[in-house]
Amino acid sequence: MSDAKWNPEWERFIQIVRQEVKPALGCTEPVSLALASATAAAQLSGRIERVACFVSPNLLKNGMGVTVPGTGMVGLPIAAALGALGGDAAAGLEVLKAASPEAIADAKAMLAEGRVCVRLQDPCSEILYARACVYTADSHASVTIEGDHTRIVRIEKQGETVFQLCDQVDESREDPLVSLSQATLRDILVFIEQAPFERIRFILDAARINDALSREGLSREWGLHIGTTLQKQCDRGLLAKDLSSAIVIRTSAASDARMGGASLPAMSNSGSGNQGIAATLPVVVLAEFLGEGDERLARALMLSHLSAIYIHSQLPRLSALCAATTAAMGAAAGMTWLMDGRYETLASAISSMIGDVSGMICDGASNSCAMKVSTSVSSAWKAVLMALDETAVTGKEGIVAHDVEQSIANLCALASRAMQETDRQIIDIMAHKA
Repeated sequence: MSDAKWNPEWERFIQIVRQEVKPALGCTEPVSLALASATAAAQLSGRIERVACFVSPNLLKNGMGVTVPGTGMVGLPIAAALGALGGDAAAGLEVLKAASPEAIADAKAMLAEGRVCVRLQDPCSEILYARACVYTADSHASVTIEGDHTRIVRIEKQGETVFQLCDQVDESREDPLVSLSQATLRDILVFIEQAPFERIRFILDAARINDALSREGLSREWGLHIGTTLQKQCDRGLLAKDLSSAIVIRTSAASDARMGGASLPAMSNSGSGNQGIAATLPVVVLAEFLGEGDERLARALMLSHLSAIYIHSQLPRLSALCAATTAAMGAAAGMTWLMDGRYETLASAISSMIGDVSGMICDGASNSCAMKVSTSVSSAWKAVLMALDETAVTGKEGIVAHDVEQSIANLCALASRAMQETDRQIIDIMAHKA
């Protein structure tokens, strides 16, 4: 494999994975707001007095019910406060990793004293939008993030713009994801089979980081503790101790820990820790079962993560579709490759998943995300087993087409267009619960 002629397209694939697969501490929507707060606070000197934030409806949806690591508290206000008081503006999605106990205590005090507010930005044309305004006694600064969790487009201090992302400059720098629109799953399969191992070895970090999170999830009752609950049922004899159970238990345990506020990072995919978990751990568990070495694991993980990115790149960054489903489609590809290696089997597994879990909604980040993760990876393994037996949902059924690429396009069209009204209804329901 290492002797294959290098294809320039492969360099873009590697760049895309490095861009979209990276460590994130905590749910990425609250973290995005924390990053805006931390960056604004970094412009100031003196004691932070208060924080005022404005977010898009989708960011609000994904930040209302999730625990912020290290705090034991849920929601965007504590993320905004802790970002301002203890965040590391240079750490990206790990902005809160170095927050001290003193900063956490100060952030909770700021909330208790009513010095933090988070409001909807209305109107808001951006799906992902966060603006944090941080105040000291005699100065203030604001930071705006748009389009992506770490994409800072504006920094202001004392009302003066000190940084503005130039649209023309930004657009002239080609987004590597754009190149995926000209690629296919076949291209990705050729890449992972022929690329030199040393060029893709870095993806093994996903296995290491997400496995550590899974072990933490099984060590105590985080969130809904789905992983530990299912493990107990295995021990009681109510659930089989087999490969299928291991895939679901270890994957959901990582999501339990992440959504429950564990102070460990997840290796994310497409801006989501749960997507990274769903794309990683089923492949890791199967590779262990098969006794695979690092190289085979790396190739399967690269296939899983890049396939997940490929599908998700055809979706809005945030939508009404639960993207744990599309990430698990990547895992189905990776697992199928380990078991069989043929493109046709891989395509059949993804098509069956589209016929199975395509309607799962995203109703915000919360402990229940681990339920959706467990459902998605269970569907992935079921689809793999069906594909190995040469059976799958066919192009005569539902939104599934005869060609897997068209099936993916059909799924993404639903999420990008028809499900927009679903998203508005979900946000309206959640906003009235607050």
